Amino acid sequence: MSFDVLIVGGGPAGLSAALALGLARKRVLLCDAGPPRNAAAVQLHNFVTRDGVAPADFRRIGREQLAAYPTIEVRETRVQAITGSRGAFSVELDGERASEHIEAKRIVIATGMIDEMLPIEGFTELWGHSIFQCPYCHGWEVQDRAWGYLAAAKDGPMLLHFALMARAWTRDLTVFTHGAFDVDDETQKTLTKAGIRLETASIERLVARNGLLENIELVGGKSVPCAALFVHPPQRQVEVVCALGLALDEHGFVAIDPMRRETSVPGIYAAGDSTTRQQGAIFGATQGTHAAAMLNAELTAELALSGQL
Repeated sequence: MSFDVLIVGGGPAGLSAALALGLARKRVLLCDAGPPRNAAAVQLHNFVTRDGVAPADFRRIGREQLAAYPTIEVRETRVQAITGSRGAFSVELDGERASEHIEAKRIVIATGMIDEMLPIEGFTELWGHSIFQCPYCHGWEVQDRAWGYLAAAKDGPMLLHFALMARAWTRDLTVFTHGAFDVDDETQKTLTKAGIRLETASIERLVARNGLLENIELVGGKSVPCAALFVHPPQRQVEVVCALGLALDEHGFVAIDPMRRETSVPGIYAAGDSTTRQQGAIFGATQGTHAAAMLNAELTAELALSGQL
């Protein structure tokens, strides 16, 4: 079976890429498998016309809209392997009884990233419920409550940027360094001036009540009230992306041509969280549409000039 485009991943980026390609009358297979990255989230925010919708409903509505375009096929199928080259990719899918092979002229990677849970007691259980990454996505529900920001050495200048930005939602903010690095005097003075507290001791555990964060206990016995903890944990690419051998940037994201969104492997494009730290549903949707438009223009020209259209 042959398709013009295979899309790997059915989140906002993948759904938007499929929609754009369906509008362009390309034959598309969208494969989606495994739990979505925002499965623990209750609502999706900052997406006009969909503000406050549950992530599962967002995906359901997206798929319902794709069904209006007969050239789009959506499968709950895992992509096992991708080989071949631009114009002639061979794809192995995980079928119910045996592997299935399809062919595709182009590939769009929209898999997102895998968040690695920090080795702090209570972290995994509270992830997505009281521990978040983006205040635009989750800050509204916990506004004016006690917030924490767990910074990492890799955050660098982002520490001050994020801490000051978080003040838009709360006046009660504590920055935790978890004993991992030192904060310079100038940064400490700026935090103090903005009314932001700094705790440098390591975190012993996160204390919850009724499934929600209540306190952060530090090594040494100090307890800091906290209702929401914001953190950017380490992330890694999914297995199929690693197997493709795509070039990654210095932060571990898929490196792309910023205009065409093509990766280091010709014919493979990428959109969404796997390509940037600026992660959010509306960003992913925008990037998915962008990637689809770029590859569609190139693919259409290719087909027209070869007499296939």
